[in-house]
Amino acid sequence: MKPVILAGGTGSRLWPKSRAALPKQFLSLTSANTMLQDTVTRLGDKPTEAPVFICNEAHRFLVAEQLRQKSIIHGGILLEPVGRNTAPAIALAAIHAIKAGEDPTLLVLAADHLIQDNEAFHSAINQAEKLAETGKLVTFGIVPTIPHTGFGYIKSGSSLELGFEVESFVEKPELSIAKEYISSGNYYWNSGMFMFKASRYLEELEKYSPEILEVCKQAIESETPDLDFIRVDKDIFSNCKDDSIDYAVMEKTTSAAMVPLDAGWSDVGSWTSLWETAKKDENGNATIGDTILENTTNSYVNSEQRLVAVIGLDDVIVVETKDAVMVAHKNDAQSIKNVVSKLKSDKRPEFEFHREVFRPWGSYDSIDNGSRFQVKRITVKPGEKLSVQMHHHRAEHWIVVSGSANVTIDDKTKLVTENESVYIPIGSVHALENPGKIPLELIEVQSGAYLGEDDIVRFSDRYGRTAK
Repeated sequence: MKPVILAGGTGSRLWPKSRAALPKQFLSLTSANTMLQDTVTRLGDKPTEAPVFICNEAHRFLVAEQLRQKSIIHGGILLEPVGRNTAPAIALAAIHAIKAGEDPTLLVLAADHLIQDNEAFHSAINQAEKLAETGKLVTFGIVPTIPHTGFGYIKSGSSLELGFEVESFVEKPELSIAKEYISSGNYYWNSGMFMFKASRYLEELEKYSPEILEVCKQAIESETPDLDFIRVDKDIFSNCKDDSIDYAVMEKTTSAAMVPLDAGWSDVGSWTSLWETAKKDENGNATIGDTILENTTNSYVNSEQRLVAVIGLDDVIVVETKDAVMVAHKNDAQSIKNVVSKLKSDKRPEFEFHREVFRPWGSYDSIDNGSRFQVKRITVKPGEKLSVQMHHHRAEHWIVVSGSANVTIDDKTKLVTENESVYIPIGSVHALENPGKIPLELIEVQSGAYLGEDDIVRFSDRYGRTAK
């Protein structure tokens, strides 16, 4: 069995924690691990091949770093040059496996789901694996707990020894219809998790969505390795139809089967769903971070940086980050996506980035700024190096706080250590490297007429970020 972990998506309904550059699958929302790390580690010691990951190209270093942190061995990180939904993503994984001379049973998992009962999860996997070996395309139906209107539903059909035939897939219903579904006992929430032989998925994809299969075959035909990553042809893949596996295959195939799953599952699709699954106090409140709640009930309060006090409120969501505060009524938490849309249309940085931005070499935190200056705290991991670059509009001062730095300015390189500083004039070709064994911490003060991140001309870069 080969796990295929889908790590795309933006998680916009969990703003301001989840943002385009750091979406929810890379955040620690339900445990000390990130959701991506939990997705892999909950497989435990079940015998599987090394998992394959599929992610947006912009998130490739996040995936690689989070796997490294947990010493997780992977079977490849497939990069989608553009997002085209789940049907093409899974097709890339299946074709990639078969190209390697295999025909594994694929266990397709989303990287941003919560599952609280690992034993029940493993039991369902074992059932699904046996069904998949008979040629079935298996989905996992979540045993519903409430008449939820935010999920699609699966109607179970004839009983199989290890599950059920799928009679139909149903779109998100109105509340009255959802209540009827729950009362009937024949409906399950659609989890978005699957299991099938790679060849069987491609056979059914060819039958029902041949245009997707053809584009994916062409795109991956000339796949190229790049560090930990596998790149497919961007121009070809961009022409692929955007479609989910449900619409492209599962709703049409006559080989769909379902295994019920009752394992404390949540898609963590909103702050309300996080409150529903979180541990609560005697007043029904779930809190994270430095918080004080007074005369407040049934609320979720998440503080990242500062003390947050909530007084005299009920059914609210309060989330604080370094650069934003979001307050919403639980019943209207879905409207966060409207705020995110406005941030995007106004081209505000809070749509895409946190104040602290992660890069393959480390991170930087923008701690202050004005009309002609910006101050950042920069952390460079041991042995890592930023690109050789120059700026047209800004000069930079670097002050080393801890560690040591090899600083190259034009044709000269010098070692800069703690409490020392260096000046980078406008137009100078420069580079920063941490040659030491501990993280390099420095303060960068930028000054100039334009301080945007796009004022970077890269001449060489070990992470493949120079212009092609």
